[in-house]
Amino acid sequence: IAPAPLEPAPCTVTGSVAQTRWGPVQVQLTVAAGKITKVSVLQYPSGNGKDEEINSYALPILVQETVDAQSANIDMVSGATVTSGGYVQSLQSALDQVGL
Repeated sequence: IAPAPLEPAPCTVTGSVAQTRWGPVQVQLTVAAGKITKVSVLQYPSGNGKDEEINSYALPILVQETVDAQSANIDMVSGATVTSGGYVQSLQSALDQVGL
């Protein structure tokens, strides 16, 4: 019996910072065996209470959609269009680094 092929170790990649009119957005991905296993949002607009309110609901949705879709082909979150656009831009730059 041949040994099972070794799975590549998980890797973490950080997307470029997307500058939006409300502030920077930056995404970090952990990829294992060619799949996105974790998404962290390192930077996002948080300059005021409205930004924090919007992003407290929008970012978890964007993260979940990324894991579900396994790509940057995700829907914008209504009411958080600027953050969503910056998120997708940074996400795509991270995906490009790992060839997904």
